[in-house]
Order: sequence, then C-alpha cells, then structure tokens
Amino acid sequence: MLMKLPRWGFWCECWTESLTEQGPPVLVASFDAYSAPQADRWVAIALETISPALDSDASAEAWEWMYDGRIDTRRALLRAEPCTVSLTHVGTRITWTIRPVLFLPLAHRQGTELPACAHDFTPRPEE
Repeated sequence: MLMKLPRWGFWCECWTESLTEQGPPVLVASFDAYSAPQADRWVAIALETISPALDSDASAEAWEWMYDGRIDTRRALLRAEPCTVSLTHVGTRITWTIRPVLFLPLAHRQGTELPACAHDFTPRPEE
C-alpha cells in the first residue's frame, strides 16, 4: 500500500456572531484549501455572492477588501501567516478565518475498498 504524506494547506472557516443578542458565534462554513490563491478566492467568492444583500457599509467593507485588502491577505498567506477578514452587517459580525495547517491523510479515504477490519463486524439482529 502506498503511504500518502501530509500536505500543507489552509483551513478556512466562516463564522457569524450576533452583536445584539447573547450566544456563541456560529460556524457557517468551512473549506480546506491547498494553496494561498485558493484560500483567498474562497473568501472573495463568498463576499461577491453576499455583497448585494449587505447594507451599504458592509458592502463597502467587502469591496474594499476585494480591491485592497485581498493583496495583503494573499501576501500573508504566502508567508504562512493566519488571516482574518471581518465585516459587520446590521447586528451581525461575519468573520472568515484562514489558518495554515498540515493536512494528514486518512487511511483509505480515496480507496474504494474498506479496510480489512470492516469485514469483522457482524451487525446485531433487529429486535
């Protein structure tokens, strides 16, 4: 069996947090990127998608990041530094985080065969 090596990449998350109500932030989405361009593109596509629905201040923040801040984000990612992009829409803060990570391969994730131990399992009869 060929052993896959760990691979460097970026773990990307999008969180929302109410600024008017109590409660923890909520994870909205996550994404595994394998390059700096792929990671910042994930944020850019999200911002382009939601910008028409944002209030004017939040929309301006989004476009400012896409025109100016994205370059700084890409440079930081190329240096393997974590990045955060955040904006506030009405009473909600939306935050994208990008962190450099080492992805560890999972056994048999890409294979079509189950590991040998899977055949040792005997299901319980229905009661």
